[in-house]
Amino acid sequence: MTKLRTTAVALMCAGALAMAGCTPGQQQSTQPQAANTDPRSGPQELTYLYFTDGPDEQATRDLIAKYEKEKGVKVNLEIVPFANLDQSLQARLTGDNAPDVARLATLTNVKTQLLDLNQFQKSELDGKFIPGVDKWTTGDNGERLAVPSDLTMNGPFVNTDMFRKAGVEPPTKDKPWKSWQEMVDAAKKVQAANNTENAVAMDVSGHRFSTMLSQYGTNLIGPDGKSVGLDDAKTTAMLTDFAKWNNDGTMPKDLTLQAGSKYKAANEIFLAQQVPVYISGNWQVAAFAKNAKFGWQAVPNPCQERCGGFPGGKFMAAFKKSKNPALAAEFVTWMNSQENQKQMDAQANFLPTRTDLVDATIDYKVRSDDMQVFKDDISETPEDTYASAYSPAFTNAAKGFVSETANVLAGKEQPAGATQKLKEATEKAIKDVS
Repeated sequence: MTKLRTTAVALMCAGALAMAGCTPGQQQSTQPQAANTDPRSGPQELTYLYFTDGPDEQATRDLIAKYEKEKGVKVNLEIVPFANLDQSLQARLTGDNAPDVARLATLTNVKTQLLDLNQFQKSELDGKFIPGVDKWTTGDNGERLAVPSDLTMNGPFVNTDMFRKAGVEPPTKDKPWKSWQEMVDAAKKVQAANNTENAVAMDVSGHRFSTMLSQYGTNLIGPDGKSVGLDDAKTTAMLTDFAKWNNDGTMPKDLTLQAGSKYKAANEIFLAQQVPVYISGNWQVAAFAKNAKFGWQAVPNPCQERCGGFPGGKFMAAFKKSKNPALAAEFVTWMNSQENQKQMDAQANFLPTRTDLVDATIDYKVRSDDMQVFKDDISETPEDTYASAYSPAFTNAAKGFVSETANVLAGKEQPAGATQKLKEATEKAIKDVS
């Protein structure tokens, strides 16, 4: 009888162990199954959702063809207008039709849908990118949610024909304008010699205004990306000078007043030769190469309390719902290797995000010397500008910047009062995204 009971207990235990999938002395695992890191083990086809800035489309197609040939993978490039990107992406994610990879301007709205690239390509991506921007590709638990794929940098252009006529030398890397006043003084001499309407123009944009703000020593958003960064005295000084130069005709005051709180570019003013100095960004290089009917060049940013420009840029990310996450992660990593990012930058007139390319020679296909000016300014640009530019709150804070600047120019606010209202608007923008 004892033997029968012992046998029955043993059989019951064996059945329980079999159902639990374990052996005596082991506990059932509660850990999630590790990700399959072999990109060749699943479907060898990817969808890449993309928006184009112009010459980058052909550069992207060329790299895709190279990847397909090298890896034996089919990549379907789906191009959507930038204005429709968010709507298109959200519709696909909601409809369980996520792309494998996408080019993104911000990670905020899709953060929870993004694949952790660290599961697949951590050793290939860690420490490879400019720290200031790379910090903002990280999730709450240290996940790598994207790769910074291209960088923009704000900075000035000058009409060299006008400068030559006025006998004024444009600034150089070795001899930059040491202050905004020095830039304005030079521009006004050129304005007088050429009888232009204004001396300096800048896009009406919180992003472009942030260039000047940074040079005056402060930012909309602090280094943590989650707090107001505005220094009262420095912000007031920047707004005071900006208003002075708009009110005395150095800058086109109507441009800002007519814009309200909306973006308005000043490129047409520069192309019409109504102003000898124009502050915008490196994306204008290819456009001016095609459309400018006069001599021009990019020049280093003016310094004030500090030097450098103000950054922006795009990301490449893969999605959790990819049909082959390991392949999607491989594609993102491959596109942003040193060799391939260098090829992309040269052909598309992009600025690099990789640290090993910032000081490397890139043979830009269009106006290489001018692109080099913007590239040189990467190392001059303070790291805290990235925290402001890439904060999820920046877009709405920047709108407040334009509105308060316009209020100062319209005489509705004094610079000190506008500074306080801008701080309130920035704080609200931060709370809205938190």
